[in-house]
Amino acid sequence: MTRGRDGGAGAPPTKHRALLAAIVTLIVAISAAIYAGASADDGGRDHALQAGGRLPRGDAAPASTGAWVGAWATAPAAAEPGTETTGLAGRSVRNVVHTSVGGTGARITLSNLYGQSPLTVTHASIALAAGPDTAAAIADTMRRLTFGGSARVIIPAGGQVMSDTARLAIPYGANVLVTTYSPIPSGPVTYHPQARQTSYLADGDRTADVTAVAYTTPTPYWRYLTALDVLSHEADGTVVALGDSITDGARSQSDANHRWTDVLAARLHEAAGDGRDTPRYSVVNEGISGNRLLTSRPGRPADNPSGLSRFQRDVLERTNVKAVVVVLGVNDVLNSPELADRDAILTGLRTLVDRAHARGLRVVGATITPFGGYGGYTEARETMRQEVNEEIRSGRVFDTVVDFDKALRDPYDPRRMRSDYDSGDHLHPGDKGYARMGAVIDLAALKGAAPVKA
Repeated sequence: MTRGRDGGAGAPPTKHRALLAAIVTLIVAISAAIYAGASADDGGRDHALQAGGRLPRGDAAPASTGAWVGAWATAPAAAEPGTETTGLAGRSVRNVVHTSVGGTGARITLSNLYGQSPLTVTHASIALAAGPDTAAAIADTMRRLTFGGSARVIIPAGGQVMSDTARLAIPYGANVLVTTYSPIPSGPVTYHPQARQTSYLADGDRTADVTAVAYTTPTPYWRYLTALDVLSHEADGTVVALGDSITDGARSQSDANHRWTDVLAARLHEAAGDGRDTPRYSVVNEGISGNRLLTSRPGRPADNPSGLSRFQRDVLERTNVKAVVVVLGVNDVLNSPELADRDAILTGLRTLVDRAHARGLRVVGATITPFGGYGGYTEARETMRQEVNEEIRSGRVFDTVVDFDKALRDPYDPRRMRSDYDSGDHLHPGDKGYARMGAVIDLAALKGAAPVKA
């Protein structure tokens, strides 16, 4: 039809060729845009709507295609005490996070889950840290982040927003700086209190600073930031670890990335580099210290929401999830006012598995680790732990089992953790114990779709 219209107008051949070339160029550009938009969301969510109803644009598109995967994530755990009125208005929040996979483009998710009023972010940035223990950035990696094409974004109370894609080469194992600035009081700050990672605060809008001079306040919290995704050639899916303080990395060395999830990510990275037949997955950590499977703490929304109540947000809504590792139950056994209901715990675990299977996700479940010698230990609770573990080991709960109890227990007193794995409180592993946990997971067990029900 194009040729007929041009020919009927009597256009000279040179003009015809020029017009045809322009049309072809336009078609190629449109096709490329459609392809980029499709490839930017392997996680299956409508990120355009989350970012305010406009297609993500960002400062620059990534240099190549790949799969969107989670490079880092954390669970919003509570409203930060002392921020009820003003939030962190007038201060720059520079979160430091550690990547489990590399990529050529990046996007973040900010949460105002515990806010009681809209959170206005006027500037946000992302950069690679200049070193392991600093708020300074590598200068040529500093990128402005946008949301629906704008530097400014308003996140409603209880809501979240995903940024546009920023072009930035992020390597595996990097410390990444994600900085936000809000000039307007916003009420309670959504935070994750047990980061085991030092982040930083500065007065004023210092989002674009590449030096650490203004960042005079170190902090052990992550604030607002709940996810960093990358467009990656290194991985084609994400493993989500859902758990309590033992997944959160409690009592591990701060700023050392010695959580068991960090060890698992390192093993997956190494295996992918060796060309072994193992899944090419990143790992994100959705542990919350003190978390229970069945019970949330008070509040609206609840502080420290139960594993059951947060499963949709913290697992199913993560980017490009392929497998889940569930490490929950010890706090249900230890902290119930009365002795925990074994059947309720097992029913709760099976409910998580059913929800994961409905999304085609494979579920690896962990046995409950020993806590003999801990303050909450009783013989009745030990019996409960053993009964839950027996059912988990039977294969009637999860697709496959990682036996963290067997990996950590003292062979001469199975009620207790082995002394060299114990952090000293008889409940949480130390760095050596976390390394052991990350080492005993069968990488092949993470691969494959959920079993089909007969």
